[in-house]
Amino acid sequence: NIIIIVIKRFAVIAKSQSITPESCEVRVYNEEVELEDRDPQQDYMLYKDTCADLAKLMAEIQELKSSGAKSVEIEERHRQCSVHFITLKKLNRLAHMRLKKGRDQTHEAKQRVDVLHLQLQNLLYEVMHLQKEISKCLEFKSQHEEIELVSEEEFFQEAPAEISRPHVTRDDNHQLTLARLDWELEQRKRLAEQYKMSLARKEKIQKAIEQKREYLSSLQPGLQNIMQASLPVQEYLSMPFEQMQKQAEVARHLPPPLYVLLVQAAAYGQACDKTLSVNISGDVDEAKALSRRPEDSQEDESDSDAEEEQQNTKRRRATVGVQLEDKRKAMLRRHPLSLCVDLKCKDGSVLHLFFYYLMNLNILTVKTKVSTATDLSGAVSAGELLNSESLLNCLYASDHGKETPNPANRYQFDKVGITTFADYVSDLGHPYVWVQKLGGLQFSSDGAQNVIFALSASHMEKTMKLLRGRLQARLALHKQFSSLEHSIIPVSSECQHLFPAKVVSGLTRWTMMSYQEFTHVLKAGLVCETDLFFMAVVERGTARLLAAVVLNPRYPEVMPLFSLSLHWKGERSGRTEDNLRAMESEVNVFRAELQGPRPGLQLLTNQIQRLCVCLDVYLETESQVCDGSEGPREFPREKMCLRTARGPSRLKPFKYNHPQGFFSHR
Repeated sequence: NIIIIVIKRFAVIAKSQSITPESCEVRVYNEEVELEDRDPQQDYMLYKDTCADLAKLMAEIQELKSSGAKSVEIEERHRQCSVHFITLKKLNRLAHMRLKKGRDQTHEAKQRVDVLHLQLQNLLYEVMHLQKEISKCLEFKSQHEEIELVSEEEFFQEAPAEISRPHVTRDDNHQLTLARLDWELEQRKRLAEQYKMSLARKEKIQKAIEQKREYLSSLQPGLQNIMQASLPVQEYLSMPFEQMQKQAEVARHLPPPLYVLLVQAAAYGQACDKTLSVNISGDVDEAKALSRRPEDSQEDESDSDAEEEQQNTKRRRATVGVQLEDKRKAMLRRHPLSLCVDLKCKDGSVLHLFFYYLMNLNILTVKTKVSTATDLSGAVSAGELLNSESLLNCLYASDHGKETPNPANRYQFDKVGITTFADYVSDLGHPYVWVQKLGGLQFSSDGAQNVIFALSASHMEKTMKLLRGRLQARLALHKQFSSLEHSIIPVSSECQHLFPAKVVSGLTRWTMMSYQEFTHVLKAGLVCETDLFFMAVVERGTARLLAAVVLNPRYPEVMPLFSLSLHWKGERSGRTEDNLRAMESEVNVFRAELQGPRPGLQLLTNQIQRLCVCLDVYLETESQVCDGSEGPREFPREKMCLRTARGPSRLKPFKYNHPQGFFSHR
């Protein structure tokens, strides 16, 4: 910038003084030329010295201003600072010029490297092209190489001399190959003649077969008429041969677990339970197509290489486009055939069991349906008793049927994003462990599965008895709940001797409750979500007894659990009062006294009746006044007790003694 200003000033002076270029000597200053002669290290030292001098001058100016010195001295130092600034600007310009020059040199070197790299790439491409051509030449195969020729030893032994020419072919491989090909051609011509003769014989045999087939087909109408005429005889003798034949044909397409279940259930029904029936349902054509898929895959493998590549490409495109939900549906796909097992009871009710096989998960699932001879829609609290989702819960202990018993399924679920199998139980059915055993499925710790006939046979009889017992127990509970909702406690004649003739306390309400309402029982860890929960209210006068009832799915094998709370002169519970705890023991502990005749289907109603009796004893023996009178005025003494209280806890006599008719302590 300073050079430009100097040049402009020189031009103005020359113009004002009429100085021509010819009259003066022109001198040009070029910093780029000077840059080549200067040392960058010396410029750096000059920069440091200039900065130090400039800092020193600034400090002196500051001291002069603070001491009030003359302006002449300050102006002098200002001029020196200006000179130093000019030097710094020049050094700055030289540094920028060096930087630009270095960048230009770097760019030129980079261009040279790019040119060399491009030449290298061209050479490498040419080398690769030549290598491919060489490989093609080396890998070239003639069509005769695909022909399986006889060995050389066999060729010289069997081929005639005019074809083998041993004196020529033994020393020349090319002539040997030509001779072997000629011998192969002669052999194939001979085999072609034999093939034509064989085809002629085959046609004759086929004609004979067609004639015999026409003869057999002419017998078909007559045989069908005979079968139709024999149907009444088959029904009368309980020997449905035709139905069994059709079912046997369909059973060939069942998967192994369902086939094992079919065979074992049919064998059990024939030997032990004539009322049990097993039927196959589903799409037979789809099952046949499913069983033919392995053969189709083998035929596909025998196609040409070009067709295989096209098929693989199509498969890849289809796989990329499939959504996660489609993968889940494919993972949870059922076999098109299923089994229906019907268990009939004496009262006419039927338990329908529908068994399904999940092909990719290798497990069996079951769904249920109950058919009854009478209408069972009266009891509101019995809605969950015959619910298909919970009817078979805990048929065996701790078998809830929510998760798959196959350990390999956990890794399959992770691939398609399934967190738990319980979300799909309502659609697919419950994979109970006993269902797997009925199908002969046994899963080891490493995820391997085996189909074992003996495993199914060993569990069939016990499981069928448990299923029939579960249905009978639920139907009995359904009838009892209908009476309990109308405040009637049904006590059978076989159990009348367990209670006194007169029971004043009565049931006023029986309702169903939810799992979350049983907070105090939940904390004790005595129940689980598969249990059924009810509330019974027993009243006498102003006393109101609340009984929280927990009904285990395995009732009557597992005794119902009662938790009591009494509202009379305040609120009391079994956790705070010994007598209420004793009442809980009377209904929860002494199963042998309350079970009644086997299989113990009256257990729940007997417990509620025992609870009413215990409430009568509690109220009649509880003192309302402190004047020494024998009993309360509101509840007159009607039960005969040997002692009204015993021990420090003042326990009351809740045990009823039959036939004496009095109450005593245990």
